[in-house]
Amino acid sequence: MVAPGSVTSRLGSVFPFLLVLVDLQYEGAECGVNADVEKHLELGKKLLAAGQLADALSQFHAAVDGDPDNYIAYYRRATVFLAMGKSKAALPDLTKVIELKMDFTAARLQRGHLLLKQGKLDEAEDDFKKVVCVWDAELRELRAECFIKEGEPRKAISDLKAASKLKNDNTEAFYKISTLYYQLGDHELSLSEVRECLKLDQDHKRCFAHYKQVKKLNKLIESAEELIRDGRYTDATSKYESVMKTEPSIAEYTVRSKERICHCFSKDEKPVEAIRVCSEVLQMEPDNVNALKDRAEAYLIEEMYDEAIQDYETAQEHNENDQQIREGLEKAQRLLKQSQKRDYYKILGVKRNAKKQEIIKAYRKLALQWHPDNFQNEEEKKKAEKKFIDIAAAKEVLSDPEMRKKFDDGEDPLDAESQQGGGGNPFHRSWNSWQGFNPFSSGGPFRFKFHFN
Repeated sequence: MVAPGSVTSRLGSVFPFLLVLVDLQYEGAECGVNADVEKHLELGKKLLAAGQLADALSQFHAAVDGDPDNYIAYYRRATVFLAMGKSKAALPDLTKVIELKMDFTAARLQRGHLLLKQGKLDEAEDDFKKVVCVWDAELRELRAECFIKEGEPRKAISDLKAASKLKNDNTEAFYKISTLYYQLGDHELSLSEVRECLKLDQDHKRCFAHYKQVKKLNKLIESAEELIRDGRYTDATSKYESVMKTEPSIAEYTVRSKERICHCFSKDEKPVEAIRVCSEVLQMEPDNVNALKDRAEAYLIEEMYDEAIQDYETAQEHNENDQQIREGLEKAQRLLKQSQKRDYYKILGVKRNAKKQEIIKAYRKLALQWHPDNFQNEEEKKKAEKKFIDIAAAKEVLSDPEMRKKFDDGEDPLDAESQQGGGGNPFHRSWNSWQGFNPFSSGGPFRFKFHFN
């Protein structure tokens, strides 16, 4: 960032050009001045050139009094005020000039400079916007400084890019553009711009130091993304943790890294970790669609359907054309409805991401526990029969990949109501039809035989 002093000196370097511009703008112009006003203006101009500021000021006072609508009189009086170091007195005169003659470029630029020195950045920016010539690199750079101070780096980049083309070997512009992109979190464009600086001057100290920093960060991010594409989510998480350590001072890289870590946890079916990190991202960026989608997926794994629906709906508000969001929302709504009926995962007491081996193990344990032969009381036996049938149904669905996928998508493959065309539920039968059924025959070494009365 350029220091205020350098901004002032930069404006000072173009000030002679502005004086010429002033003369070109008002010499011979029809300002409706009367003879007395004309004399005051001419005499004041000579006194100003001779350095007799107080006398010149008196003449311009007289000219303003003689013709309150003469913009030249106000401008020359403002010039004297500035020469006397009375910038506050000059500002109203410059404003009056602009009111009387909107296209008076020199007056607007002078006012913009004064406003900048007073810290009135919005007003200064407005003046510079209306002044800047597309071919003037110095003024482009000056306006870029205003944009930077106002916190509008992208607008500053636009002006600096123009300045880099208008001025030969403008390494400073390329360096600034690169650092601005870097602060915005766009490491790729930052790397591209700093390389342009080094093409012009390979020994440029600041560009070279910045190049090494950006290149290191860029390499980490590229490596992490490649790991994600390969499904190596744990390794990718480690890389993004390194990104945060490499550049801890710029919040954008922390947010983006956490966003990708959140994605890795979600895809790696680590819902608790995913929900924690995604929530951290959403505290910083409540409208982050990627974090909302990934947290919603984690909520689904945790069977927190209301929370998943809420995240999908919020994401949809910001990106209504995203098919993944639409499909995720529909799935969450189906699963919520399904959870209010029969949930095979809950019946077996396993997570939705449970492996087949876990499912079989849970089934065997529960089938042994709830086998009707274990109960003598009629009421207890009836309850056990129903429980046993549900356990068998759960095992049937969850151990079959195709049926399990249907259930995970919100459709109960054993529920006639959810099947188009009906067909009935094969598990809606009496306990007698299950007599002789061996719940432990699926791939295990155990063989049990039950005898019924």
